[in-house]
This record gives sequence, structure tokens and C-alpha cells, in this order.
Amino acid sequence: MAVATARARRHISIMQTDNKILDDLSRAATGALSAFTAMRQEVEGQMRLVLERWLQTQNLVAREEFEAVKEMASNARIENERLAARLAELESEINRLKSGTPAA
Repeated sequence: MAVATARARRHISIMQTDNKILDDLSRAATGALSAFTAMRQEVEGQMRLVLERWLQTQNLVAREEFEAVKEMASNARIENERLAARLAELESEINRLKSGTPAA
């Protein structure tokens, strides 16, 4: 029985050593992960700043401004088509009056 108890103690001692090593490895991995997370956040922040600075040097417009100008262009196109139709109507009236044809 003494032999079994000694073996059990030795087995527990080995497991505790393994657990201590695993605990140390776990702590180191957790610390490294925290450090990498902080580094990733720092790199993302720096990249965002660099990208924002670069975008400011470009001749770009905001989406809202683009949409406003797009709507203005669409309205101008519609107005242009309306005026072209009115012009054609007036030209035809002038031609009719020049030829002396009565109105229909």
C-alpha cells in the first residue's frame, strides 16, 4: 500500500508540474494575445489616420453632396427636355403662321 501511495504522490506531483507548466504557458499566451490585440488596434488606428489624411488630399466629394448634385442634374435634364419640346412646338407654330395655314 505504501508503494501505491508513493506512486500516487509521484503521479500527482508530475501532474502538478505539468499543470504549472500549462498554467504558465496559458498565462504567456493570454498576455501575448492581449499584446497582439492592443497592437492590432493601434495599427488600425494609425492606418485609419493615414487613409483619412490621404483622402483629404484627393479631390473627392461626400456622398450627400454627390447625391444632391446628381438630383440637380436629373432635374436640369427633365427641364431641358421640357424646354426642347416647347421649342419644337413654338417652331412648328411659327412655320404654320409663315405658311398661312390655319390652326387645327
